[in-house]
Amino acid sequence: MDRSTRFFLDSYELSDGAIARAFDSALSSKVDYADLYFEHTAFESVSLEERMVKKANASLSQGVGVRAVAGDKTGYAHSNEITVPQLEAAAKAARVIAAGGSPSASVALSPRAPARDLYAVPHPAIEVPLARRAALLREADDLARSIDPRIVDVQVSFATELKTVAIATSDGTLVGDRRPLCRFQVTCIAMENGDRQVGSSGGGGRVPFEWFLDPMDGGSSDARFQWHVREAARQALLLLRARPAPAGTFTVVLGPGWPGILLHEAIGHGLEGDFNRKGTSAFASLLGKPVASPLCTIVDDGTIADRRGSLNVDDEGTPTQRTTLIQDGILVGYMQDRQNARLMGVAPTGNGRRESFQHIPMPRMTNTFMLAGQSDPTDIMKSVDRGIYAVSFGGGQVDITNGKFVFSMSEAYLIENGEITAPLKGATLIGNGPDVLTKVSAVGSDLMLDKGVGTCGKEGQSVPVGVGLPTIRVDGLTVGGTAR
Repeated sequence: MDRSTRFFLDSYELSDGAIARAFDSALSSKVDYADLYFEHTAFESVSLEERMVKKANASLSQGVGVRAVAGDKTGYAHSNEITVPQLEAAAKAARVIAAGGSPSASVALSPRAPARDLYAVPHPAIEVPLARRAALLREADDLARSIDPRIVDVQVSFATELKTVAIATSDGTLVGDRRPLCRFQVTCIAMENGDRQVGSSGGGGRVPFEWFLDPMDGGSSDARFQWHVREAARQALLLLRARPAPAGTFTVVLGPGWPGILLHEAIGHGLEGDFNRKGTSAFASLLGKPVASPLCTIVDDGTIADRRGSLNVDDEGTPTQRTTLIQDGILVGYMQDRQNARLMGVAPTGNGRRESFQHIPMPRMTNTFMLAGQSDPTDIMKSVDRGIYAVSFGGGQVDITNGKFVFSMSEAYLIENGEITAPLKGATLIGNGPDVLTKVSAVGSDLMLDKGVGTCGKEGQSVPVGVGLPTIRVDGLTVGGTAR
């Protein structure tokens, strides 16, 4: 076990013996599995608006969640007091909820450290003085306003947390993880002749504060935070000259990176184990069958260094991995936590995630993306006589039972005779997730992951995630527009 987690447990006088005794309370002959999830989280955020630092927040939370699983039933209890008596009381409550019965087990713990460290950050951003983080926001505000006089307001924020967890399981595992996370976000508001438009950009990950001061990837001379400022300003100014989007059925080219959010929402949730075990997903019972164009291979990968959605181990102590979900158009796997994997007779994939110690784990995505193909992105664009180029998405809605979705495009363009022409506003994509994948007719060689802003919601829980996509062409998508 790593030193920070061992110190965390020792600070509450939680020896391996005390944890083992909690399992004695949680387990019975009717309980298949039990685990304890200890957590300490420090969170801070600071935001600037109207040239002033208007808000700064700081919070500390700690607690333990105890789960007992019997078949498909789960007993869960949690406490924000990490003491041996509270731990044993929560364990007893979880056992009674799940299966009842009397304690009848003995667990021998084997402490270990994660096999890898995907986010080796000696000095997390939360340790940087608040004044320095606030100064970064002022620099961002000054830069945004200097770009164009039509930028009339700027909103900037920086949020960071450091989460330390320890997970003990009834099969003897005791593993800890130290998880830094931070995010920079900027919104620019542009005004011209009464027209008000908004552009946003941001990024982050499990990285140190200095990462935002380093040059942006791709040869830019700007620091990362400066690149995001210019990007937000560019989007807002672009929309001032955008024309209303047309409505109808179009060939749509999705750009690389953040448009992968369409995959996440339209099909990602439908590939999580619980929905498929219960038969509520549009993908239930389709393993081994074609569900997409043969050009499509889609994976979920929690092992990419520094990424927002990555974890050394998931929230059940299982090492994360790369899981292939769709291979050459064929559905080959689901994302699994321990409970659903056991009930479905397969191995867990390291996708058991929870928002905090107050929540039960469930199968969730980490970093979900389509692998690169063979097509040149320029050739993909040239192949479209008239269509829509979707560069970035805003909000959206999806029904996982049938895959139907509606997404708003925050940056889109008209494609005419193979060329990107007029910027558009008010465009939405309407379709069905499984159906969309069958209409993919070209996959580019330019896979990109998002810049590190994704947050996924499911059953009231939010967790950080990543998405990605190469340039792809999709034929016959419905576009909702505002043009008459």
